[in-house]
Amino acid sequence: MDIHKLITLVEKAILALIAVFTVYGVGLEMYNVIDSGKVSLTDLLLMFIFAEVLGMVGAFYKHHRIPITIPIFIAITALCRLIILQGKGISTVDLIYEGGAVLLLALSALVLRYRPARSHDDAEDGPL
Repeated sequence: MDIHKLITLVEKAILALIAVFTVYGVGLEMYNVIDSGKVSLTDLLLMFIFAEVLGMVGAFYKHHRIPITIPIFIAITALCRLIILQGKGISTVDLIYEGGAVLLLALSALVLRYRPARSHDDAEDGPL
């Protein structure tokens, strides 16, 4: 068996397991929400993280690649959830660092979003 095919097969198997575990995590979270009888913002953000992970796996199976912006959105959501979970007990410096990290991630997603369109336009213009 070709090493490339083996690596591709292992990669697909791992992504399938990630999808299965994510669906299991969604089920557990839904059970906890129903059992407690209340939904908090952190619960909703966790569900968004699960949805983004499933979207990332789906994007891989559809396009055979993972867009780099999806993990960035997952990181932004996870950092926001962390800030909310820490509550009022967080130090001001930590809050500034975490907020700055969210801002940097958002800016990187913005740059990545508009980079292909800009380079594509430049390619259409031809040489100067």
